[in-house]
This record gives sequence, structure tokens and C-alpha cells, in this order.
Amino acid sequence: MKLNKLFSILSLVTITSFMSCNTLDPIPTDRFTDETFWQSVENSEIMVNMAYNQMYSADKMWNDEALSDNLFEGRSNTAQRAIRNGIADPTLGRFADEWKQAYEGLKTCHVYMANIDRVPNMDANLKARRIAEVRFIRAYIYFRLVNFYGDVPFFTEDITLAESSTIGRTAKATIIQFIHDELDAISNILPSRNALPAADNGRITKGAVEAFHARVYLYESNWNKVVEHTEKLINNKGTYGNYDLFPTYAGLFTAANEYNQEVILDFGYVPSVKTWSKFYDAAPLSAGARLNAIAPLQSLVDNYITLNGLPIANDASYNENNPYVNRDPRMAATIVYHGAQWQNFNGNTSTIYIRPGTGSNQTERMDVYVNAASNSTSTGYYMKKYYDVTATDNYNSGLNIIMIRYADVLLMYAEAKNELAKLTNEDWNLTIRKIRERAGFTNAAALNYSTSWTQDQLRTLIRNERRSELALEGLRYYDIIRWKAGKQYLDGEVRGARFENNNSTYIRLDTRKFDENRDYLWSVPRSQMDINKNLLPNNPGYAN
Repeated sequence: MKLNKLFSILSLVTITSFMSCNTLDPIPTDRFTDETFWQSVENSEIMVNMAYNQMYSADKMWNDEALSDNLFEGRSNTAQRAIRNGIADPTLGRFADEWKQAYEGLKTCHVYMANIDRVPNMDANLKARRIAEVRFIRAYIYFRLVNFYGDVPFFTEDITLAESSTIGRTAKATIIQFIHDELDAISNILPSRNALPAADNGRITKGAVEAFHARVYLYESNWNKVVEHTEKLINNKGTYGNYDLFPTYAGLFTAANEYNQEVILDFGYVPSVKTWSKFYDAAPLSAGARLNAIAPLQSLVDNYITLNGLPIANDASYNENNPYVNRDPRMAATIVYHGAQWQNFNGNTSTIYIRPGTGSNQTERMDVYVNAASNSTSTGYYMKKYYDVTATDNYNSGLNIIMIRYADVLLMYAEAKNELAKLTNEDWNLTIRKIRERAGFTNAAALNYSTSWTQDQLRTLIRNERRSELALEGLRYYDIIRWKAGKQYLDGEVRGARFENNNSTYIRLDTRKFDENRDYLWSVPRSQMDINKNLLPNNPGYAN
């Protein structure tokens, strides 16, 4: 989204104004005040862009992904690692930071809505659109809050410091209903993707509202409503926008193809102004990375089916000694495995050697697995999805982060239809088959619907398809939580590639612990409970 250019100049803007000779309270001429800031549309736009900036980020996506069974942070005991290992307590920094950032974003939204009517000569249609965008952002922030903490302090206008120290927690269900009401109210105010000028790329649209609405209902397992809102995007393209799958899976995550027809909502970066640099500690060392701090896990690699459409455990052609051939092409677009190809910044392509004992020279051996504490990969893999070949020094990337895309809409639709026991061959062809064809599958066994599949078998297939299609996009943790499948996916030994003991056994990393009575929610931050006793009692399993 191009909004960050305007947001970035907030600290650079100064104004000049004259002072009345009769006032005893002179207006500063070197900075904005509450009296002067809201006197221009341009300044009000800065506040909208600030709200966009606080809605999401690359850091949030990667940190969310590290909460799942897809990634491992091996360099230190990060907050995400502490949560997954069952040792987090109310003093954990991530608990406090997520809370703080959310309420900072909510304050921006509330201040904007309280003051926008003060802006003189603002076009009425523009004002209505911007208010709708800010209401969407507020709803999005509240949705993150309730998914992490459950019941949280809830208000719809700016509150005082004193009020913030006494307000209690509102039931999650009440806040979710507010989100639905807000999305219903703003949908018709916003333009469709088709009506959005290029200069507004990245702004919230009618299609983003419907896709987010479907996601909220998905997390509630309200399957009929998921179908209702996804069908609006599938069947009413003239009203909500002409969305479709981008022709190539890997191309979807490149700077050259930003704002393509699959992207429903993204979080924008501008290379000259605002960047992110996660790959500096995630890419192969031979490609210029500093070290490896986060890497894919074996369970994610194992999730990718073979080109025959079968899980690796069910395919007789699968060779454990040569495990990366004849596999779902999305694996190669997402993960760097031993023997994978990497396009360098200079345009050259190199082979990445990770298996111990490989590599013909010092550069090639830089990426080889040594042990879990070395500078190279701790799992036997490196990340690839979202690698930006146009990034500058130290992997500073201006690549947008996709928040919602059309493939997710199709997967939500397929899951909902199956949970309603109504998934048909037509539905399959519209969703799973279409997604797999785009990925590069051609074998009929991988593409065709089988009438012999049970609802349970289809549920497993669709869940695995979500994981493969949406891996490293920040959604896996939330899927596990809404499925109430924490014990299945987030408990037990964490493994890397089969690179230990002369390449005969899998790398053993942490032993994760998931408490079914505690870990579906986070603790209220200790700092907040100390300030405000009305936040008590804490969520189950955490100390007050």
C-alpha cells in the first residue's frame, strides 16, 4: 500500500502560523497542536495512514507464524518459543507488547473519529470512506485482541488515563458481535477493487470487508455465514471485485506482482521509506544472510503431498533418502531444502547444500547443518517464501505482506461446505482442484474429487491443504487454535531434517508443551493487572 510514504513524513511536517497579539496562550509555530492539526485534510490523512500502520506488520506475521508448528526459532529463547515450550508467565514481553500495540492502534482510530468533523472543507464522500476504513482497522485490531486474550477491555471512543485504569473486561462474544455489526455497516460505503484507482492500491475495499467477515465467522465455526460471505466474493465479482488466483504460486510473493488479482488486502512497504528485514536472519548464509534465527520444521515439509496426490506415508514412490523429489511444487516455493535452487541478488542461481558432508567449496558449505546452536540452520531448512530478490543491503525489503488473499477465500468456502456435509464435486473443482492446478499439479489423482471420501477424510485433506497453501503467512497458529487441536500439533518433540547420526535420524529440537486447560488463551499482561485490578481474574492457568 502506498500509504506509508505519507505516514513517514509525520515527524517531518512543520507549519507556520501567525499569533494573535491579544492571546496570552500563544500557538506554537514549530509543531502541531490540537487546535491546528485538524485544520487540513492532509493532516487528517496522516492519521488514517498511522492507523493503517498500526493494524499489522511483517513482524506480526512472522511472530504469529513462529507460534505454530511451521517454524522454529533456534538462536534464543524468544517469547514465541517460551509460549510453545509451556514456560510463559504473565510477565512475558510478547503478552505485554501485543496488548500495548493493540490499544495504541485503537487510540489512533478513536482520536481520528472524534476529530474528523473538525476538518474544514473535506469532501463528504472521502470522509465517509476514511471513517469506514478506520472502523475496519479498529475491528481488525479487536479481532487480534480477542483471539489472543479472550475477554478484553472494550470501548468505542477515546478514554482517559484514569478510565483506562478502572475499565473491566468485556466478553469476547460481545466484541465479536460488534465486529460483525461494524463490517455490515461499512461494506456499502467502501469501493470495490474494480473501482479503486491505482493511487489507492492497498486501501481497504468492499472485498476486504467481506473476506475479513468470512474469516471472523470461520473462527467461530459459523459455517453457514462463512459460505454466505465467501460466495459474495466468488459469485458477485462485479459488486465486490474481480478476484482470482494469480497464475503462478511463487510469483504471488514478489515485488513485481504486488496488488495482483489475488490480493484482497495487504500491508504495504515502500523500499525508499519503510522496509522489513526478517530474511537477514533466515536466508541461506551463502546468499548473504547474517545467521539463521528462524527456520521451517520437518512437520511442515512432511505436510506437502506427492505429485500423485498422496501423503508421503501413503505413497510407495516416496523415498526417505531422496525426500524432496516428486513433491507438491509449493514446497520448493516456500522452503529451501537440500539441493534447492536460490536466486541471488545479482540474478545468478545457486544450489543450496544443507546435508552434512556436502558442498564442494567453502561458500557452498556455509549452509550445511552443523548443530542446533550453529550459525547455519538449526532444522536443516531455510525460508524462501517472501524472499525479495529486489531487497537492498542486509535484506531490507519493501515487499508488501499479504493479509488476505483469494486462495484463502476458496479454502474457507471448501472447509465450510465440508463441515456442513455439503461439499460437492462442483465445490471441489471450484476450490481445491483450482488451487492445486495453479500450484502445478497435473496428475488426475491429485486433482479429481472422490465420492468415496468421508467427511473426516475431507476435513483432514482440507486442513492439510490450508497448511501447504498458506504456510509462512501467519495463519497456521490461528487455525490450530480455532480447531482446538493444540495437543495434536503443538505438543511433543519438535524435529528437523534427517541430518543427525550420519544422516540417519531426525534432528531433535525442543519438546513443546500444550496445556489444553490454559494455552488456547494468553495471560493478561502482569503490568496491566498491577495497574488495573478490574482485569482480574486472569485467564485460566495463569496467576493473577
